[in-house]
Amino acid sequence: MNLKSKNIFYWTLFDFANTSYSIVVVTLIYAVYFKNVVAEGNSIGDFYWSLGISISMIITAILSPILGAIADYSAGNKRFLLFFTLLSIIATANLFFVKSGDVLLGLTLFVIANIGFESGLVFYDSFLPEITEPKNFGRVSGYGFAMGYLGSLIILAIAFPFIQRNMIVETFPISALFFLVFALPLFIFIKDSRKSVKIDKSFIKIGFERISNTIDNLSQYKNLSLFLLSFFFYIEGVNTVIFFAGNYASTTLHFSQIDLIIFFIIVQTTAILGSILFGIIADSYGQKKAIILSLSIWLGIILFAYITSDVNSDFVIYFSKLLGISASEFLKSSFYVVGLAAGSVLGATQSTSRSLMSNLTPIDKKTEFFGFFSFFGKSSAIFGPLVFGLVSYLSGSQRIALSSLAIFFVVGLSILTFVKEPKTDSE
Repeated sequence: MNLKSKNIFYWTLFDFANTSYSIVVVTLIYAVYFKNVVAEGNSIGDFYWSLGISISMIITAILSPILGAIADYSAGNKRFLLFFTLLSIIATANLFFVKSGDVLLGLTLFVIANIGFESGLVFYDSFLPEITEPKNFGRVSGYGFAMGYLGSLIILAIAFPFIQRNMIVETFPISALFFLVFALPLFIFIKDSRKSVKIDKSFIKIGFERISNTIDNLSQYKNLSLFLLSFFFYIEGVNTVIFFAGNYASTTLHFSQIDLIIFFIIVQTTAILGSILFGIIADSYGQKKAIILSLSIWLGIILFAYITSDVNSDFVIYFSKLLGISASEFLKSSFYVVGLAAGSVLGATQSTSRSLMSNLTPIDKKTEFFGFFSFFGKSSAIFGPLVFGLVSYLSGSQRIALSSLAIFFVVGLSILTFVKEPKTDSE
């Protein structure tokens, strides 16, 4: 294995590591634990959870472009990535101490952990142009997401015996340890391209000056601006699915903890295959086409999930009778199908977006622009979950809240059609 291949492996191993946080805290175990135990099963728990998500995303959205600009100036990607990784790991481990009724403590630790996780991705993503050529962005980005979903399967397997014994809080420090151990190779083996620069002003001032300059000259990057605007909308829907999938299955479809584990094993398995497949599609037929295909599938998933989530709908009643099962069993089976389809595009949409962003970004501003990429992604995650949480709380129906996601995908897809994809060396 040559140095470039090794670096790609170490880079993807970080995805393998950090998905333990994503699946255990954000998507599955802590998300459900917070609603059912910390918020004591109250319906306002959805709103509290969405509030925690929104606060962490607002802070991350503000920080990301500034930190990216600073990192480009000093070429200190690894330092910043290490700081935010440790921040997330420490806060995640301390979720062990969150008990019933500890809403403020539970939200505070989650906000800190999520800031660390999401801010770190700015610097992690910006390594992509350094470790491979533009013609391979799609594949390598896909490998990263595939490794991430493989990691989530393994952490679920590790957590499963603890969940069976109702040792839920023990899974949080286990997730933190998993994150730490498998993140280390990136910091040990991948070199940071440092620059010798004369520092005559504070890094904060440098960050704001570079961001101001980029915004002033944004007219030079109209194509990139269009993509970021498109990304803002469609990733809104993806983020909301990630944040509320566990709560939706638990609350609306009455999934048990074991049902949820099975569901997410299905999601993660198809996500591995989807990330790799869409990476190949992106490099072979174009990243834009790959994203359009994934967004079209998302719209079909939302429609199917909506019509199969009402036990009293004619559709559910007809097909449950046809199959000779109860309506509630049909609902549960249908959501497994939703998971199968959603998994195939969950990582693929994010992966192909990252690779297209790499193609559109000037190399000398890679981290700064990935900071904007993160800004649009994180700021979008402020509104989607908040809308979902509010609609769910006000209507008393997560099914109605689910239907709001379609508009985000439609708007994002419409804007994406105007984005011009740059040609790679292989074309």
